[in-house]
Amino acid sequence: MTALSIITVVFVALVAGMHLYFLYMEMFAWTTLGKKTFRMLDPNLFEKTKILAANQGLYNGFLAVGLFWSLTITDIQWSQNVALFFLGCVVVAGLFGWATVHFKLFLVQGVPALIPFLLILWEKFS
Repeated sequence: MTALSIITVVFVALVAGMHLYFLYMEMFAWTTLGKKTFRMLDPNLFEKTKILAANQGLYNGFLAVGLFWSLTITDIQWSQNVALFFLGCVVVAGLFGWATVHFKLFLVQGVPALIPFLLILWEKFS
């Protein structure tokens, strides 16, 4: 298994899965699913921003892979540190989304990552 507790593994895997979904939506379904998800945007923007969204989706894929990788590391300190790094990146992205777009981005992206981030810190220092 992994060096992280079961509940932490579940939350890390959930965040990784969310980012795989973001990858799919932004890289392969931007003009359909993206349009349904981001209804506040002008529908004419989606075709024009398809390449930009695909680039953003690729970065979400990197986050997902990093989080899944952290679950395969058997050394407790390395597993925690790798997970903390990638979860920290997601939390920062959520905070940036809150600051630049809407608080909902932090709720959808940042909070789910903040939960395992704090669990790992608790496990690490308790």
